[in-house]
Amino acid sequence: MYKKIAIVTGGGDAPGLNAVIRAVVKTAVCEHGMHVIGIEDGYEGLLGAPRARELTNTDVRGLLPRGGTILGTRNRGKFSHLPGETDGVYQEALSNLQKLGIEGLMVVGGEGTLGIAAEFDRLGFPIMAVPKTIDNDLASTELTFGFATALDIATEALDRLHTTAESHDRVMILEVMGRHTGWIALHSGIAGGADVILIPEIPFSMASVADKVVERERAGSNFSIIVVAEGAIEVGHEQIYQDKGAADHAARLGGIGIYCRAQLEQLTGKETRCVVLGHLQRGGRPNAFDRMLATNFGACAVRAFASGKRGVMVALQAADVVTVPIGEAIANIKNVPPSGQLVQTARDIGISFGSPDEAKCHRVIESADSATTLECKG
Repeated sequence: MYKKIAIVTGGGDAPGLNAVIRAVVKTAVCEHGMHVIGIEDGYEGLLGAPRARELTNTDVRGLLPRGGTILGTRNRGKFSHLPGETDGVYQEALSNLQKLGIEGLMVVGGEGTLGIAAEFDRLGFPIMAVPKTIDNDLASTELTFGFATALDIATEALDRLHTTAESHDRVMILEVMGRHTGWIALHSGIAGGADVILIPEIPFSMASVADKVVERERAGSNFSIIVVAEGAIEVGHEQIYQDKGAADHAARLGGIGIYCRAQLEQLTGKETRCVVLGHLQRGGRPNAFDRMLATNFGACAVRAFASGKRGVMVALQAADVVTVPIGEAIANIKNVPPSGQLVQTARDIGISFGSPDEAKCHRVIESADSATTLECKG
């Protein structure tokens, strides 16, 4: 039984982080008599003069509905999950953990954060991991907390864009998060009634996207709604970054929505607008499901630690919380299956993914009075 454990939150913030912290503290203190130390500012709080404080039941009072993380988090820093590259940094952190009397470390994070946790585990320090990512792309768990809230925000945005798109006969594009996977775009696109969904797993053609807009125009629907994941890729192109000049590790995706807007206006002549949802997806209060899931993860993680498990991550599988090896959890990201049931369902109800084989539109003809006429093959 551990007498003193620590908890650290890493990577981007997600709705439900504070609910995990609350569950960990309440379970560890009340049920197992442990002391819980909160490490501030992610793993960076383990370097230099450690930034750490004991967390009691009083400290976590009122945290359940609160967004963000009271411990702070970082998705940049001196750590690397590549073994051997930053051994000095890990040794410094391990030394500080020993000085603080910490016997086990609870890590809450996504792929990058858990990659660092796996290195601590390799070096022999007891680790327990809790999966966190709004992208829902961690393997070995059916869901991660934060995803459901992000999905709610994206769906509400699509609902609101519908009314203004219909009022002005516009094409409205919503850019959502999703660096390598399109779970947010896919789920919100279906729930929010999008006409086109563009995701990293299915490279798209602008001609196909334009064709869907033309098809709707001819059917009497003078507006269209498009949701695009930030990591979506046009056939023959690369992902679009906000800061192309930055080093690879610091480069930030963004701009695919603006690119699609310009291309669609040129191809169709339709007035088009783009909304980038950005960090609104991460912020604010977690919804009921994420509060429940985060609480369950936190409590189960402490129970697993107390029973002697280490080097594992709690995961949701078939409605139960189980533990899986950290290495297994971060071995691969969980992509949207291009031929999966949900993609097929979207196609069945008329949603386009902009794939090249869907393309029919081949030109835009302007009449003498500049009124746009749209022509399609077939």
